[in-house]
Amino acid sequence: MRPRSPVPRLTEEASILTTTFRELGILPETAEALEAVGITSPFPIQEMTLPVALSGSDVIGQAKTGTGKTLGFGLPLLESVVVPADVDAGRAAPDQLTDAPQALVVVPTRELCQQVTNDLLTAGKVRNVRVLAIYGGRAYEPQVEALKKGVDVVVGTPGRLLDLAGQRKLSLAHIRALVLDEADEMLDLGFLPDVEKIIQQLPVKRQTMLFSATMPGQVISLARRYMSQPTHIRATAPDDEGATVANTAQHVFRAHSLDKVEMVSRILQADGRGLAMIFCRTKRTAADVADQLSRRGFAAGAVHGDLGQGAREQALRAFRNGKIDVLVCTDVAARGIDVEGVTHVINYQTPEDEKTYLHRIGRTGRAGNTGTAVTLVDWDDIPRWQLINKALVLDFNDPPETYSTSPHLHEALGIPEGTKGILPRTERTRAGLAAEEVEDLGETGGRGRGRGRGASAPAAEEPAPRTRTPRRRRRTRAGQSLEHPGADAAASPAGEAEDSGAPADAPGEVRRPRRRRRTRAGAGAAPQAGRDAEAPAAQGGEGVPADGPGDSSGEARRPRRRRRTRGGTGARPAATEAAPES
Repeated sequence: MRPRSPVPRLTEEASILTTTFRELGILPETAEALEAVGITSPFPIQEMTLPVALSGSDVIGQAKTGTGKTLGFGLPLLESVVVPADVDAGRAAPDQLTDAPQALVVVPTRELCQQVTNDLLTAGKVRNVRVLAIYGGRAYEPQVEALKKGVDVVVGTPGRLLDLAGQRKLSLAHIRALVLDEADEMLDLGFLPDVEKIIQQLPVKRQTMLFSATMPGQVISLARRYMSQPTHIRATAPDDEGATVANTAQHVFRAHSLDKVEMVSRILQADGRGLAMIFCRTKRTAADVADQLSRRGFAAGAVHGDLGQGAREQALRAFRNGKIDVLVCTDVAARGIDVEGVTHVINYQTPEDEKTYLHRIGRTGRAGNTGTAVTLVDWDDIPRWQLINKALVLDFNDPPETYSTSPHLHEALGIPEGTKGILPRTERTRAGLAAEEVEDLGETGGRGRGRGRGASAPAAEEPAPRTRTPRRRRRTRAGQSLEHPGADAAASPAGEAEDSGAPADAPGEVRRPRRRRRTRAGAGAAPQAGRDAEAPAAQGGEGVPADGPGDSSGEARRPRRRRRTRGGTGARPAATEAAPES
């Protein structure tokens, strides 16, 4: 464990300077890869972080969501690993090469894991840096095979990282740089013990970087325990005061729950609306809203925890590819989703707290672009919203009462006059969610897998209840017969074959003839095929099985079961006679 640092030793306020990534000292190959996708100038957090992180110092980076934290830690991380391109350029010796991971990024959610992996692959393309995403919901085998072939950077969620490390499939002995991204979210989700277990498996001599939009006390405590004299960099733009991004226009309305879908349908037809994300607090609400919007003609998809990983990735790919333009999701997509062209974020339900609000609306207005954030507050959620409003120092303490027909809603959001809650057929130009194929990920775990992949429950699980039903139905009460649904099928000639040892079609059918021989308190069994059908005739139609020597071998069990009766008198003598036999 590294020596504790009582407090971060430096806090810097950044300002926007005109510079380029090349001037900040990154490798020419990395700069070339960024320029190939149009990235040349850094954001404040990147500009302040790179000189410190490239020197190998520990860093705590804090900036608003959507301001480029990923490249702030990603570029130093990529340059800390040694790849064959460095040997060819004379920057490293051949004996420094290894197939074991040299850098590790720990993230809280699967979606953020994919996002960070894609950004690192883009920046390390020219140097051919091998980056692997490791997270749950996918099959183990492809991830294990990739680790065997060799990787340079691993991006993963805590659970799957610990799992593979515990199986000795993932080696952490060569890690030179560690990044904890969105550390506050990992703490909120209860990942702190897992993160600490991962850190304890890493070499003591390493670079540690911690990045987050907010810095609660637990994050600072984590930094003190596992970082060595970190530099705390808090980057803001001079004209961007407050907790929210200035480029995002915020609107808050008091809305009725029964009118929300109609309001959202009209907001989605506002002038200039591009891609839109709608956030809900619960998985059921997200699924229901996505379904209702689809019926109203919108190309909508859903992302929430009840979907399998394949269905979640299908919706995200369709959203990025433009096949759908509305993504309804829970807070699993509130972090890490960086899709170009998101112009509107709608909070269908009030967020839990101010941090969730910041990350939700941070999906728009990213990288200097403008965006619109709309929050619909139920009457019951007014106190919660007022706490958020106070914490973020906003001007929406008393949201105006608003309905789908309210003129101020149409005026504030630029909704054309005469807009209805159903998208006109002439504007339904998107291919839809079905146009994006579902990738077979070999998903692990049973929750939501069938629903997410559009499959029904496995057929092999169906016979299980049939094998248990005979045990439940043996218990009867005085005067009741054992007839039950499906008894007629047991009384068929096929039942005789089964009783005589012939092969049975189903496990439950073998016991049906034997169940019918048991009676209670003088009540006769239903007539059935085989030996039992002759019993009533032998007794003069009384319907009580005979106790004579001509009965079937099944009588040995009958007296023992007759002891368990209630209110009957006819069974007691039989139990007394049978006592010596047992």
